Amino acid sequence: MINSIIIGSGKYLPTLKISNEHFLTSTFYDSQGERLAKPNQDIVATLQKITEIRERRYLEPGLMTSDMAYFAATEALEASEIDKESLDYIIVAHNFGDILPDNIRVDTCPTIAARVKHKLGISNPYTIAYDLPFGCPGWVQGMIQANYYIKSGDAKRIMVIGAENLSRISDPHDMDCMIFSDGAGAVILEAKEQQEPVGMINHLTRSDTLEHAHLLTMGTSYNKDYPDDTLFLKMNGRKLYEYAIKTVPPTLKTCIDRSGIPLEKIKKVLIHQANAKMDHNILDRLFQLYGLGPAPADLMPMSIQELGNNSVATVPILYDMVAKNSMKGHSFITGEYALFASVGAGMNINAFVYKHP
Repeated sequence: MINSIIIGSGKYLPTLKISNEHFLTSTFYDSQGERLAKPNQDIVATLQKITEIRERRYLEPGLMTSDMAYFAATEALEASEIDKESLDYIIVAHNFGDILPDNIRVDTCPTIAARVKHKLGISNPYTIAYDLPFGCPGWVQGMIQANYYIKSGDAKRIMVIGAENLSRISDPHDMDCMIFSDGAGAVILEAKEQQEPVGMINHLTRSDTLEHAHLLTMGTSYNKDYPDDTLFLKMNGRKLYEYAIKTVPPTLKTCIDRSGIPLEKIKKVLIHQANAKMDHNILDRLFQLYGLGPAPADLMPMSIQELGNNSVATVPILYDMVAKNSMKGHSFITGEYALFASVGAGMNINAFVYKHP
């Protein structure tokens, strides 16, 4: 039996730490272009109470998304101790490509994956590098694709990267900008011949585009006096929250049930984090679907308080932090199961069950 196992990971966290106090002097407007009457101090306090975000990371002016992806990739290669030329694929999940600080335009030519392969100095023409835009669930979907390549016998080693620069695509006059952050995470999957199933056990993806395709979109600034027609990331936060807490729990349950693993054996849930209240609600509702009480407090590692919502980078960064014992109270133990999951633009939801080898 061919199994897909993670043999190394890495991350890049930008050095610019932006606290909530940064937004006390901002000028916020609603979607109709009316200035918000509530004092900024109250706006910031409410956001922190709901999301638990106290701080986020912004990419340094001299760097771009491909740089973050490269830094995370380099760290993953060092951790795995493999020859970079032995990689069969480099899959980079992102949504906005490289964005200059003073020129907010999506740049994906060449692809971010091609840029990462170039920066790594890989000469092997059969190391196939491509991008995967799939909203916040992009990295999880990249892992699912990589698993297919490995189990089909097409590949032995694949690097999957999630990298995102949301700070430069966020409207400074939309209070939702306080949620967004930057970062990158990478893992290397390797084929392992073993009769006992380990690594990626089962997965599930769904896309609800008929009614929910436009909960996250691009639009002009809420400030009618903004100097140009630059497009910024916009989201219908209330509808997105309602969709997530209604749809994600049963989707996760289906994935778990198809894996044949009892919920009680899953010791870690690594889930995309855009709103801590939403994540706790999702997990509690999942347990309710099994007729169980509240989820254990140590089941879901949380990074949103210090790192904000860094989209496709959230889950691989979480994995790297737990794998390297840099998140207090959390670790992976051989033989235990973890659930990886994400939800985001599309709307898309995906998950996979993983057994640590």
